[in-house]
Amino acid sequence: MHRSASRLTRVLACAAVPVILTVAGCSSDSGKDSGTGSSKKADASSSAKPSGKPSSTLEKAKYAALPEPCKAIAAKTIESLVPKAKDANGTAAKSNDLSSIASCTWNGLDEAGLKGSQYRWLSISLVRYDSLASVGTGSKRAEGEYAKQVEKAKTVEGAENVKPEAAGGIGDQATSVTFTTKKDGDFFNNTILARTQNVVITLDYNGAAYEGADAPDQAKLLQDAIAAMKEAVASVDAANQPKQPEQAPSASASPSAS
Repeated sequence: MHRSASRLTRVLACAAVPVILTVAGCSSDSGKDSGTGSSKKADASSSAKPSGKPSSTLEKAKYAALPEPCKAIAAKTIESLVPKAKDANGTAAKSNDLSSIASCTWNGLDEAGLKGSQYRWLSISLVRYDSLASVGTGSKRAEGEYAKQVEKAKTVEGAENVKPEAAGGIGDQATSVTFTTKKDGDFFNNTILARTQNVVITLDYNGAAYEGADAPDQAKLLQDAIAAMKEAVASVDAANQPKQPEQAPSASASPSAS
């Protein structure tokens, strides 16, 4: 009985050895595998995470708003360019989004009795472009539209003596296009196109003479149109400046405690 017990003990001990080795082997392999698995997981997670380098982002458009179109040109300038305007405040066109597209027009007939009459018509249109990942930055979009509008101004139906010229000192890009048309008289037309960052501005100014009045001076009309465009460009920048907080009245201005 003693021998049988001893023998049984030895058998169980021997039988236990491979089990322990197997477990130990599994643990060792498991350690290696788990290390490899952890490494793979770490690699996967690290590749999934964004790198430390900042990703390139689309440049934000500089201008986020447009000025009131009928106030983009000073009232004094309107009075000079369009004498006897029907509405000195101008007529604004309807727009679903005045921060993106806006326009205003003025017209007037200055009658001088036997000296005849002078007619003037002025319009301004402003279009703003945002930066969009699908189409590009606001400035690039405006640049493309500006080029299209310049070509369009050169091909006005019925235009004669078309003369496009670069107009320096206005925004980032500017072009003037002068031409004449015959519709109820000889009209002397000036179209000024300008781009300032992500905003494209189109200004049209034309004049005609009636009842024996002298024909408008084309060079003077162009000069006035360019001056008005410079005001419009400046108004875009002014409309996007942060508003200054109202200053509190100074202590000296307040009533004394006595």
